[in-house]
Amino acid sequence: MNQLTANDNFLDRIGMPSHLAWGYFGVLIFMMGDGLELAWLSPYLVEQGLAVKQTAFLTTMYGVAIAISAWLSGVMVESIGPRKTMIIGVVAYLVGQSLFVGFAIPTLNYELMIPTYAIRGLGYPLFAYSFLVWITYRTPAHQLGKAVGWFWFVFTGGLSVLGAYYSSLSINLFGHITTLWTANIWVVVGAFFAIVVNRDTFEVKKDNTESKLSSLLNGILIVKRHPKVGIAGLVRVVNQSSQYAFPLFLPIYLLEHGIEMTTWLNIWGTIFISNIAFNLIFGFVGDHFGWRNTVTWFGAVGCAVFTIMLFYTPQFFGGNVVLISIIGILWGACLAGFVPLSALTPSLVGDGEKGAAMSILNLGAGLCVFVGPAIVTIFFDIVDVKGVMWILAGLYVIAAILTRFITIPEELQEETEEVAANPVS
Repeated sequence: MNQLTANDNFLDRIGMPSHLAWGYFGVLIFMMGDGLELAWLSPYLVEQGLAVKQTAFLTTMYGVAIAISAWLSGVMVESIGPRKTMIIGVVAYLVGQSLFVGFAIPTLNYELMIPTYAIRGLGYPLFAYSFLVWITYRTPAHQLGKAVGWFWFVFTGGLSVLGAYYSSLSINLFGHITTLWTANIWVVVGAFFAIVVNRDTFEVKKDNTESKLSSLLNGILIVKRHPKVGIAGLVRVVNQSSQYAFPLFLPIYLLEHGIEMTTWLNIWGTIFISNIAFNLIFGFVGDHFGWRNTVTWFGAVGCAVFTIMLFYTPQFFGGNVVLISIIGILWGACLAGFVPLSALTPSLVGDGEKGAAMSILNLGAGLCVFVGPAIVTIFFDIVDVKGVMWILAGLYVIAAILTRFITIPEELQEETEEVAANPVS
């Protein structure tokens, strides 16, 4: 802890709450373990004998579990605290992963794969999104945009970058199954730093059982009392839906224009290097340009524009890898423009309801996982690539319009401005 203390001022200056620094590091390592199979599990299972439709359904059920767990994270933090909620997430992950890798995959037992992979899916939202709620409670308003930017930096960096790079090395050295087992090691290491080494305190109100059940119910009813929280949840669903839709059809479309699968994978990886960098940048931008303005113009409008350009660029310039990569990088950057939504949403309510508000936002983050593929499943055969791209772009336009209605109540705005004018050192 002494080393962190020496860096306190530096960490706070760059927007990361110094008292939560070990938690950020823990999330990075945890998500690296959690995400190491994302880029290759489905093709691997198909090679082993499963049908594409089966792996798609497996992923869909995984997404359902993630959505449920994401919603529960916020209200559970308020009722039992972040540490206990994160521990439950770790246990769920380890149990699901061990059964999935140890029993379901070796025997290709599809009936066992579905529930065990779903149990595993309960893990990371209870862990990572609970820490996000922790951040929103323990960070001053003037620093909150940057703080959540750092969260999405370590979250995406672990899930989509470090996990993929580690996996590419580990598979060559140890094989697929052993690589999946090593995920448990990284998850435990990340949890140790985020839960044990991280010594920040979080006070939980002493509620009775009835009050705890009321907290869970509050995670739903809050949208009735605060409709703008519900709007924020819808915008969050739109945010990453295209991220989960594109891999299902965009590589095939680009292949028709001469871009091979390996090239596409490099483009996709580069997109998310851009994304994690701009997770930080838009955290800073949001605190100065305004959270709502950043989400509207850089996030929603930007993604709409570059989604359309991802379709038309190959139409006009063929398989120009450099140009398509640039458009993809800009799309990935704009995807990060939604980062301030994690600061804006809890600011819509009072302190006692921030966890419930974040539950709705986290639910939106979970719903992305299968809403994007659902759009492709429903519309692709009807409208083809062009139609799906326009649908996704249209959703971003709708998100931009909805975001303009997410205004902070006047009394909470005054409180936020007062905190910003008198930052806590």
